[in-house]
Amino acid sequence: MVLDTVQKKSIIETHAKHEGDTGSPEVQIALLTARIQDLAGHFKAHKKDFHSRQGLLKLVGRRRNLLNYLKKTDVQRYRSVLDKLGLRK
Repeated sequence: MVLDTVQKKSIIETHAKHEGDTGSPEVQIALLTARIQDLAGHFKAHKKDFHSRQGLLKLVGRRRNLLNYLKKTDVQRYRSVLDKLGLRK
C-alpha cells in the first residue's frame, strides 16, 4: 500500500528539478501517481474495500488539482509531466 523509501527516493530523483527538490508539482504528481497505481492493484483483489476507495478518490482529486495548477502556470511542464507518467492517452 505505502511506498517504501527506496521507491520514493527513485521517484523523487527522476522527477526533481534540482537536488533536494521534493515539493515541486512534478515530484508531488509523480508520488501521487505511484500511490494511485498501487491502490488500483489493491482493488483488483479487494473489490469491496470502499474505505480505501474513498482515499483513492481523494488522491486522484489532489493530483487533479496539482495538474490544473501546473497547466495554468506552465503548459510545457504540464505536458512533459503527462508524457513522463503516461497520463492522458
